[in-house]
Amino acid sequence: MCLSSIFDLFFPRSCYGCGTSLYEKEKYICTECSFHLPKTNMHLVKGNKVEQTFFGRVPVERATSLLYFTKKGITQQILHHLKYKNCPDVGIFFGEIAGRELSDYYADIDLIMPVPLHSKKLKKRGYNQSKTIACGLSNILNKPVVENLMKVVATSTQTKKNRAERYDNIAHSFALINPHEIEGKHVLFVDDVITTGATIEACISSILENCNCKISVFTLAYATTGF
Repeated sequence: MCLSSIFDLFFPRSCYGCGTSLYEKEKYICTECSFHLPKTNMHLVKGNKVEQTFFGRVPVERATSLLYFTKKGITQQILHHLKYKNCPDVGIFFGEIAGRELSDYYADIDLIMPVPLHSKKLKKRGYNQSKTIACGLSNILNKPVVENLMKVVATSTQTKKNRAERYDNIAHSFALINPHEIEGKHVLFVDDVITTGATIEACISSILENCNCKISVFTLAYATTGF
């Protein structure tokens, strides 16, 4: 019996989606949950729902999400482990899945930028979950991850706010550190989940106020309602 099998015997790994025990070659989610991942395939649709989120608000070249988010669904369980169970590797794992599926869709990007966390939240969580997804994408797309957007204002939770309230809550909370680094580039902006798009819109506005570049968007999940 190999060491990994012995370890699993005493510390069994569970699927982040359904909680069942994982087999040796399964990683984070079981084969059953992997087969039933609620993929959006929005990258196949021009003017898809994620792109529509930004129509008339900020210019976006293209945008998509990998998974649909529903309450008590697989995606919610994955995000819960990513954000609250100290599991940054799951963000890299799903970022790599997205990178393999979307390599043609994002073929012309120059760099990848995660939505930043305020320093207080970053210290509390220990990592930026959006950066882990960005790093997974970077591993496959071979594009650098750049962190020169800072969240300089600690805002209240966006949960249960409508789009206008979310934007008012988050507007002017971000600052671009080095505009020259992304001037004239095509930036892929990455977040864990999109609901109203207010946070990403505020980030994009902060970037475009300071430099001339193209923006595309990727989120791991797409939610039609708040959570």
